[in-house]
Amino acid sequence: QVQLVESGGGLVQAGGSLRLSCAASGRTISTYVMGWFRQAPGKEREFVAVISWGGGSTYYADSVKGRSTISRDNAKNTVYLQMNSLKPEDTAVYYCAARGGSITATHGASYDYWGQGTQVTVSS
Repeated sequence: QVQLVESGGGLVQAGGSLRLSCAASGRTISTYVMGWFRQAPGKEREFVAVISWGGGSTYYADSVKGRSTISRDNAKNTVYLQMNSLKPEDTAVYYCAARGGSITATHGASYDYWGQGTQVTVSS
């Protein structure tokens, strides 16, 4: 079992930045693909970013590409999502997820473990 706890969310003005963290416990995440997803009110959960085991491969949703960076520190069992130039449409609950195997999947159904989420609110 892997337990995931997100932090770093909050209220920020448009154009600002936030760094989300996802701390894992229970097992090392070094052999897990890690992803970030988000869900806005009234909308379905959507993929944001994913990173491979060693961090050498990353992939982003078009909506955040160029504004966000996913990274991981396996020694600290933690994954990060740096978000810059935030927009009101980035407002959502952001979830961290872990997936066994090596495929950097973008579908939430492919992930085995989920955190409880952290709220990000971007004001205009």
